[in-house]
Amino acid sequence: MIQPIVSSSAPITLIGGADPAPDILTVALKWGETVVCADGGADTALWAELNPVAVIGDMDSISDAAKDAYRDVLHPITEQDSTDFDKALRHIAAPLVLGAGFSGARIDHELGSMTVLVRHPDRRCILIGDDTIMLLCPPEITLDVAEGSAVSLFPMGDVGCDSEGLRWATDGLRFAPDGRIGTLNKATGPIILRPDAPKMLLILPRAALEVTIKALLAGGATWSVRAG
Repeated sequence: MIQPIVSSSAPITLIGGADPAPDILTVALKWGETVVCADGGADTALWAELNPVAVIGDMDSISDAAKDAYRDVLHPITEQDSTDFDKALRHIAAPLVLGAGFSGARIDHELGSMTVLVRHPDRRCILIGDDTIMLLCPPEITLDVAEGSAVSLFPMGDVGCDSEGLRWATDGLRFAPDGRIGTLNKATGPIILRPDAPKMLLILPRAALEVTIKALLAGGATWSVRAG
C-alpha cells in the first residue's frame, strides 16, 4: 500500500511542467485550493505566486529558484521507472485531482499522462487542457451535457462501454487501441456511461468541466487499485 504524501478531504490541484495557460490554473484552483506540484510544475507555481503543500518528483526539471522557494516541501522520488505525474498522483489521497500542465505540450508527454490515468484507476483525476478535459471513465457516470456536445471514448485496452444518450450507441461493442475506438461521438442530451473495465478514457469539451467535477464528487462506484 502506497502511503500518501498529501491527504485531503477536498479536491487538489496538481500542476505539471507543461506551462498551463493562466485560465486553466484559475479554473483548477476554483475547485482545488490545495496545490501540489509535479517536479517542474513548481516553476509554474512560483510564477503564479502559489504555495504548494508538496513538490513531488525526481527533481530533474525544477529550477534552482523553485527548489529554494519550496525547499521545505520537496519530496524527491529518485526512481526513473515512472513519470513525475505518476509519482505525484500515486502519493495523493483526495476525492479528486485536477491536473493542469499535463496536456497540450509534447505528444509523448501527453501519451505518458494517459497511461498514468489507467495505471492508477482508484485515483479520480481530470486533466484540463486548452479545449478539452480527459479522465478515466469510472464504472458509471451520468453527465448532464448539452445536446450536440462532443464525446470521445478512447480505449487503453480491451474494454466494453454501455451508454445512453450518445448519437452512435456503444452497447455490445468491444473497444481496443488497435481496433475500434469511440472518438467523435456526440451527445443527444444527458449521457450515461458504463465501462466494464478501467481502460476507457473519456474526452470532453472543457465546457463540460463543471458538470464532470460535480458528477465525480457526487460519489458512485469507483475502480479498485490495480493489481501489481
